[in-house]
Amino acid sequence: MPITTFLSRHQPAWNHLWLALAMREPPPQLLEQLLARYSEAHRHYHTLEHLDACLRHLTGLRDLLHKPHEVALALWFHDAIYDIGASDNELRSADWARQALLEAGGAPDVAERVHAAIMVTRHDQAAQTPDQQLLLDVDLAILGAPPAVFDGYEQQIVQEYRSVPRAAFRSNRRRILQGFLDRPRIYHSAVFLATREAQARANLERSIRTLSD
Repeated sequence: MPITTFLSRHQPAWNHLWLALAMREPPPQLLEQLLARYSEAHRHYHTLEHLDACLRHLTGLRDLLHKPHEVALALWFHDAIYDIGASDNELRSADWARQALLEAGGAPDVAERVHAAIMVTRHDQAAQTPDQQLLLDVDLAILGAPPAVFDGYEQQIVQEYRSVPRAAFRSNRRRILQGFLDRPRIYHSAVFLATREAQARANLERSIRTLSD
């Protein structure tokens, strides 16, 4: 997705977020730096397209959120740092968001909630609030996409990790997907549960079988 297209869709909302959370807009270079990160050459799924999809999903859930501006800002930053092989991408992304918000004059408690929301996108801990649950549903929406879309996502993940030995990648990917499949429920919100849960399970089962062949 061209940056100009993304900005035409989302820059007004970006500016509004900062006015709502910090009472002033951030420096222009912050958005430039963030978009440059999402446009890195090694990314194939965790790109502006993914961020665009997340923000559009969020639009339909805003009435369910307690603090929609905080969740939106967490989404903007949740994959800001994405270095293949690093184990602290979410932490570095969360730290960046917190620092940027504090420097813009945001309240410390708001900055801490945004930080915590980004950290749950590691998907290794339970969400602690309803807003965090909805954030996770948005981040995992692709799992319940139509089969062709999901399969395209899986191929994009393969491309992102093409530097990892094939056997190691397939083993790790099976483990990750099986972890989602083993959950009592993948989605928390009623809307995602009703519209995506069954498809997500079918997609995951099919992908695990492919990775096992």
